Amino acid sequence: MVTDTPSSAPSPVPPAPLRVLLPQILPALVVGVAASLLFLGISVAAEEFQHVLWETLPDALGIGGYSSLWMIVMLTATGIAVGLVVWRISGHAGPDPASTGLGDVLMAPRVVPGLLLATALALAGGVSLGPENPIITANIALAYWLGTRARPSLPGALWVSLASAATIGALFGTPVAAALVISEALTHTPGPGSLWDRLFAPLIAAGAGAMTTTLLAHASFDLSLPPLSDPGWGDLLAAMVIATAAAVFGLVACYAFPYVHRAFHRLRHPMLMLPLGGLVLGLLATLGGHLTLFKGLHEVKTLTEDIGDWTPGELSRMAVVKLAALLVAASCGFVGGRIFPAVFIGVAFGLLAQDLVPEIAPAVAVSSAVLGVLLATTRQGWVSLFIAAVLVASPPVLPLLCLASLPAWLVVTGRPQLELDPSGASLH
Repeated sequence: MVTDTPSSAPSPVPPAPLRVLLPQILPALVVGVAASLLFLGISVAAEEFQHVLWETLPDALGIGGYSSLWMIVMLTATGIAVGLVVWRISGHAGPDPASTGLGDVLMAPRVVPGLLLATALALAGGVSLGPENPIITANIALAYWLGTRARPSLPGALWVSLASAATIGALFGTPVAAALVISEALTHTPGPGSLWDRLFAPLIAAGAGAMTTTLLAHASFDLSLPPLSDPGWGDLLAAMVIATAAAVFGLVACYAFPYVHRAFHRLRHPMLMLPLGGLVLGLLATLGGHLTLFKGLHEVKTLTEDIGDWTPGELSRMAVVKLAALLVAASCGFVGGRIFPAVFIGVAFGLLAQDLVPEIAPAVAVSSAVLGVLLATTRQGWVSLFIAAVLVASPPVLPLLCLASLPAWLVVTGRPQLELDPSGASLH
């Protein structure tokens, strides 16, 4: 017996026609390649300047590049340099970085030069922040400004999503991370068309950005840890405990964030806040050692290359110092992202757990700890899972991480974040 479909049943959403999707291909490819080139250009410039500041210059002066004195001098000088950029250059490097996340601010093009200069100086000077937030923001500003003029027929929101996806693809060398982030964002912005219709152009941009980065930089996030071949119940228990404990550890910075931010911003001027922040970061580096400097990606590989050679005291000290450095850097006005330093914190935390309980597989300990810290500091669930998984490049770890994310999320959801409400944050 055939019955009529009830009138209240939702009708299927028709796919976007080819005439809508096809014109988006070329802009997506252009934005993808351009976003990657901007990211690589800033990264290379920062690395070259870092080499001068931390190797060439101290060698010429006969000073140890990572001596306590040099670290204090360099971080304080970086604070002064970034403070001058924020104070004097048009746009003041954007709003207070403490109130901005991954591409959630559309800035005027005039802000971009100062933002990129402040980013390069901070990366080269050893500040414990990554490039992701300012690079995504800069690419969005440029893509929106140029795109809406070159192709006014395309919606402005498309240029924003293309630039965001392209930069995330370039940062992580794969469009998968961009797909996860954009999919999560789309749940808050319903619109016409199916999910894959709406992901079509951003995935092209992300793929172009990822391939450009891969071909030019050959970057890899794999830490070359021993793979996990046959996970068991003990591995699942370890993953859940470590991820939850790491999330609690990361929340310490989240709870302290508004208080530290308020303390620095009582100084009211970037030429006071940033040099003081740089001085504090230099003092922290003398406690944690040179591995706690910079964004942490290269330093993480040093940690795992020497696995087993670190004492529990050294690992715990580096984890605590890096967390404190991330907190200070994000509070005093330095521009940068939280993901890369959070990865370092998670790796140190995971190696500490594995050192205390040697029966835990290193891949399980490290990936679970990275997952927990990232969930606490970013609240980006898909990105946290993705990064934790790619660091160990061991497929059997993925189901463990998916389950371990559940208790860790219960710990962090509804808690303070490492990002302030824009209405309550001070502008530069």
